[in-house]
Amino acid sequence: MKKNKKILIMGLPGSGKTTLAKKVVKLLKADWLNADKIRGKHNDWDFSKEGIIMQVKRMKNLAKKSKKKYVVADFVCPIQEQMKIFKPDFVFWMDTIKKSRFKSMNKIFRKPKKFDLKFEKKNLELNLIQVKDKILGYKWNNRAPTVQMLGRFQPWHYGHRVLFEKCILKTGQVNILVKDVHKVGDNPFNFNQVKVKILRDIKNFKSRVRVTLVPNISEISYGRTVGYKIKKIKLNKNIENISATRIRKKLRKKGLL
Repeated sequence: MKKNKKILIMGLPGSGKTTLAKKVVKLLKADWLNADKIRGKHNDWDFSKEGIIMQVKRMKNLAKKSKKKYVVADFVCPIQEQMKIFKPDFVFWMDTIKKSRFKSMNKIFRKPKKFDLKFEKKNLELNLIQVKDKILGYKWNNRAPTVQMLGRFQPWHYGHRVLFEKCILKTGQVNILVKDVHKVGDNPFNFNQVKVKILRDIKNFKSRVRVTLVPNISEISYGRTVGYKIKKIKLNKNIENISATRIRKKLRKKGLL
């Protein structure tokens, strides 16, 4: 019998483990091992070290019995010994809160030494895309609907990242066009520098992104109804106020540019 893949979604109570797990289970048509439900079924609420070890052994045995290709388990996993016992194939850490409402769990929780992805924000749709790609992979499709971002990105900053996240949720693919403006006015970064910074920031989406050098586009014109839209995405004021000009000034002041 072919061994199934165990997927662990871990993190402090209230971090969003169960919410993400529910979506992953549906996506993969997987069996679901929810720690609270399993404890409830066995009327076992022992959270001592011995109780925690007993619970993870129970979950390991249940996963072993599953006939599904994937088994999704969501539990806190506060100690490394649990990881060694459960031996997950994928680990997704919900690092969205620093403290839970349970002081005893906060006290014993240790950061995992190894994990596939760490999520610092509860953004279900974005997190699900990243989990899906890590498990199933993604192949770029030139014929699939794709959102385009055009700019100088001198440099790429958090505001661009927020815009990108909204774009990726629209179609699942984004083509980032970087204008060829190196040393034209106050544009100190060359294409390779811009590309490296972009891909480093959105590395978990790299298979869904293309970064392309284009001429210094100053206008996009069309004569009649076309098969695409030109649309402004409204961001909050704090994001819109992020200025690449001010960022460059700070970099120069620090001697980094």
